[in-house]
Amino acid sequence: MSPDFLELLDLASERLGGAAVAASDEFFAPKERLVAAQAPIWREGEYTDRGKWMDGWETRRRRDVLPGETGFDLAHDWCIVRLGARGIIRGFDVETAHFKGNFPDACSIETCIMPGARTHYDLDRAVWHSTLERAALRGDSHNLFDVAGIDATHIRLNIFPDGGVARLRVYGDILPDWDALRHHGEIDFASALSGGRVVGCSDMFFGSRHNLIMPGQARTMAEGWETKRRRTPGHDWVVIRLGAPGAIVRVEVDTRHFKGNAPAACSV
Repeated sequence: MSPDFLELLDLASERLGGAAVAASDEFFAPKERLVAAQAPIWREGEYTDRGKWMDGWETRRRRDVLPGETGFDLAHDWCIVRLGARGIIRGFDVETAHFKGNFPDACSIETCIMPGARTHYDLDRAVWHSTLERAALRGDSHNLFDVAGIDATHIRLNIFPDGGVARLRVYGDILPDWDALRHHGEIDFASALSGGRVVGCSDMFFGSRHNLIMPGQARTMAEGWETKRRRTPGHDWVVIRLGAPGAIVRVEVDTRHFKGNAPAACSV
């Protein structure tokens, strides 16, 4: 059975504004891919001037690893990710898809609260708290870790001692910044950044229901909500919990990129 936190938003996703802002090393593959919204892919036979092309973040082999008395290595690589919004973290997915002989042996995760932190100087002043103790990783797998509601704006993924991670998903609930939102005038109460949440839908065969509340404009059909073709009576539906009670003055139903497969009509 899948853990409940997989039903929540990925707070680290680039679609939400998440970004990998610093890393100890990214020799084989860049840190930015760690928070890519799409699933990792494999490109057979494709190489760069530094080795096999990999869809994720991958560091070089460390040569400064020293055996300790307990047998653990004393050196490791790390990457700091700024979440798209401050939130309460409920779980992690440290995905190692396509990394088979080059995945890390283990990982740990730390968190901090530094709203507005943008520079290395800001992050150097952060107080980091251990959120996930060192845990073993499996290659070419979803490594799922449940945590008990941690408030954070940034996370630091530590890998032991080196290797590649395809994606880091940080699942949780957004804590909207209402002081900032009030200065925007009209507020999208359904937006994830306003605390909106899709709590259920009839089907999402082709596209996730969470795509409906992402900020910005969809770039492709894959960034929308799409159901399978219905061959029985009835209709499809989705339920969204707004971020706060409010007076609705306008509803926008955006069918951008859906041309031969848009709904004929809708009701709200």
